[in-house]
Amino acid sequence: MNGKGRLRGWGGVGGMALALAAAASLLVPLARHEAGEDGTRVGGSGVGQGVQAKADTCKDPDASLPPSGEDGPTIAQIKKNGKLRVGVDQNSYRWGYRNPATGQLEGFDIELVRAIAKNILGDPDAVIYRAIPTSQRIPALQKKQVDVVVRTMTINCKRIGQVAFSSAYFKTGQQVLAPKESTITGYNDTLKGKKVCTAAGSTAFDELEKDSHGAVYKNLTVPSQLDCLVRLQLGQVDAVVTDSALAASQAAQDPAVKLQGTPFTEEYYGAATNLESTDLVRRINQVLVDYRSGGADSPWMKAYRDWLAADLPGISGPPEPKYRS
Repeated sequence: MNGKGRLRGWGGVGGMALALAAAASLLVPLARHEAGEDGTRVGGSGVGQGVQAKADTCKDPDASLPPSGEDGPTIAQIKKNGKLRVGVDQNSYRWGYRNPATGQLEGFDIELVRAIAKNILGDPDAVIYRAIPTSQRIPALQKKQVDVVVRTMTINCKRIGQVAFSSAYFKTGQQVLAPKESTITGYNDTLKGKKVCTAAGSTAFDELEKDSHGAVYKNLTVPSQLDCLVRLQLGQVDAVVTDSALAASQAAQDPAVKLQGTPFTEEYYGAATNLESTDLVRRINQVLVDYRSGGADSPWMKAYRDWLAADLPGISGPPEPKYRS
């Protein structure tokens, strides 16, 4: 199918133009954009280096530090600054996106950011939001350009040697997104010879590296996941591999595409910090204890109903936290 046949689900040509503009804004090299107080980009380029955890010693990557409300050096610095610097997405519908009507960042991840800021600084609005592409989440933390990243970031063995994670706040899994009329049926051999888009530095790319099912994916990566949806709509790729939570939000944006097959991995999102920021990890975990509490009336469930339930129905609650002894 050519690109013209795919331009549906975004409110016509105007909607597609907005999508392309949003994607293009993330393609500018980050080194040119050191954010100020109202910054939406961070500086730096390339992939940061870190000591990676060995696969044979990584038994439970989503086990985090026990929660604590105590202050430490990172918390003290945040209070001194008077703002929490947070790396987020501004293009993931329902998770972290800029509402075109208000210009404000909204979504499930943004609600968690506000809860963290309120706990540490007493003000949910005491936040400097910095929009960062998928591939720059870890470098931004390693260079201490942000205090925390809350951006649908999967906890895994490779990453826990590079950054520190909170306990899990959402469960998801990798899945295929493709046009409704596609012959692709899921993450299987129907991908053979098909062009598949993923975000650079994503779990999806790592999974394709393990077993691509014959898909063509190298040299098709993009800085941020939304760019994959744009490429799919333009007919430049045949499918997208991403986690099911993001795929569901993209399918909600474009009725011409749908999730194909079922999730083929089990993954968890966590809030990420610099490896040295152990006090901040513990504090975020304390925030998450309170955020999960209250059953159906918990802040977590309210955020789920407000932002995700329409596209990801049937979730009864957050994942249970795991802590290291």
